Amino acid sequence: MGQQAADEGERRDGGAGTRDGVAASYRARLAARAGVVAAHERRHAQLAWWRFGIAATAVGLLAWLGRPGLPWLIIPGLAFVGVAIRHALVLNARDRAARAVTFYERGLRRLDDTWPGTGETGERFRSEHHPYADDLDLFGRGSLFELLSSPRTAAGEATLASWLLAPALPAVVHQRQDAVRELQPKLDLREGLFVFGPDVRAVVDTAALRTWAQSPTRMIAAWPRYVLPVLAALTTTHVGWWIWAAEPPRWLGVLLVVQAAVGWWYRSAVREVSDRVERRAQELGVLRDLLALIEREPATGSRLKALARELTATGYVPSAEIARLVRLADILNTRQNQFFVPVAALLLLGTQTAMAIDRWRARCGSHVPRWLEIAGEYEALAALAGYAAEHPDDPFPEIGDEGPYLEADDLSHPLIPAARAVPNGIHLGGDGPRVLLVSGSNMSGKSTWLRTVGINVVLAQAGAPVRARRMRLSALHAGATLRIQDSLQAGQSRFFAEITRLSEIVAMARRHAANPEAPPVLFLLDEVLAGTNSHDRRVGAEAIVRGLVDLGAIGLVTTHDLALTGVVAGLGGRAANVHFEDCFEDGVLHFDYRLRDGVVQTSNALALMRSVGLDVGEA
Repeated sequence: MGQQAADEGERRDGGAGTRDGVAASYRARLAARAGVVAAHERRHAQLAWWRFGIAATAVGLLAWLGRPGLPWLIIPGLAFVGVAIRHALVLNARDRAARAVTFYERGLRRLDDTWPGTGETGERFRSEHHPYADDLDLFGRGSLFELLSSPRTAAGEATLASWLLAPALPAVVHQRQDAVRELQPKLDLREGLFVFGPDVRAVVDTAALRTWAQSPTRMIAAWPRYVLPVLAALTTTHVGWWIWAAEPPRWLGVLLVVQAAVGWWYRSAVREVSDRVERRAQELGVLRDLLALIEREPATGSRLKALARELTATGYVPSAEIARLVRLADILNTRQNQFFVPVAALLLLGTQTAMAIDRWRARCGSHVPRWLEIAGEYEALAALAGYAAEHPDDPFPEIGDEGPYLEADDLSHPLIPAARAVPNGIHLGGDGPRVLLVSGSNMSGKSTWLRTVGINVVLAQAGAPVRARRMRLSALHAGATLRIQDSLQAGQSRFFAEITRLSEIVAMARRHAANPEAPPVLFLLDEVLAGTNSHDRRVGAEAIVRGLVDLGAIGLVTTHDLALTGVVAGLGGRAANVHFEDCFEDGVLHFDYRLRDGVVQTSNALALMRSVGLDVGEA
């Protein structure tokens, strides 16, 4: 009742209107789920004692009778099985409630900005050669992926990562936005997606499952499907008659020999099938529950409707088919019970079940990859919906076809707590400048501003809300030089690594110039060409920026070298200077992180050196 009351209260109060409302809803549900865990723990202890008592009773009967008394043991045996089944259900419900507790605990940590280190970091998607992933903190501890990610399948994680790593067409982004809006208020759905599997880290290995489903079948001949059940039935009947009449039937020996020969003939194929499906059993259970939830959830938007139609377009109900396969895998697992081994051998259970699994793969295996892709896309959309629900003040940006342009009011960084983030506006392209040259002293906020712009563009084109009061943009392909490093292994200096990345960004811009269907480039160049002398730096920077603008790109360039601000004059109205200021008072450096027009007029380098005890003379 406590859980139902909490859920009803959340729906009645509409707790998604503000972050405080979301937090209140999460706390109420957390308390309710914790209560469910405690209740199931008490029931678990009671049932454990019941099982012990029934087993002790059976042992007592055996001791009293002095011999196995089958009629007397049937009653405690059936009671033990019934209690064991009930016990398993209670443990399963307890574990699901415990995972729901984790879901809301992690949600509250995201809301109070203590989430870094609590989620999936997506490290396997990192690539130092990607034009912006490392620069914008997309993967790793405290990354955008960790903030967003909730998928339980590798397909879901890969889908979400792919959306962050490449821009989508505006039409695709609009479909994602509609789907995210539709899923945003569905807290029960997001909780349901999270509690699948035996623990919160269990993830379906999509590649292995796809390979298994599509691997060649070995046991789909038609005649064994009909002959083996008859053989098992005849052998079982003869064994039963032997037990009843205490005399072996005439043909029992022949039947046992034939059955042993069949088992020996198929032994390697059965072992191969059973080993593979047993490794996939846990993943199949998660996938079954995930597909069943997607099938049940009503859809109104175009994208979610399309996904639902695709799931059943083959004529199969995916969750039902996966459930059938899970039951077959469970039957194979019963062979590991030493008390059931003789019965399994008598029924040719392993051989017949392995054949049924191979027939399943022949019928449904080719559909599994698409089922996994649909499940992955749904999970990725649900992950963005969770982010949208926990940031109700963040708007969905307007994505246009014609560009390039990028406009935003009160834009701030989504990985910086809102209480500390300082918002600023930006206007690039359209009727504004194509390039902003950002000057300012060390630690004034130049690099953070580039990351703020870039990461919000990534969020926008993934289909998520952005951290701004308003934002509109065209399709843009980002390229950045914020985290360029030298490489001892590759024998590359930082300067060489930077100009290599710059050449890649220019190549991206040329692809757009040659093919307007490719998105224009948004370049984010931090302390451009800092590894060379002032003359070469100015000449090179002006040529690179001019070339990018001529190729239809827009972007930002930071510098603390005021000589470089003269680049703007050479670009005319296509460029503008903006800056961040600082002040040094009483030995303490102060920043307000507000972006202003024009060139910075202050410098803090000498003051900083003096503040740490370096003797650099007087100003």
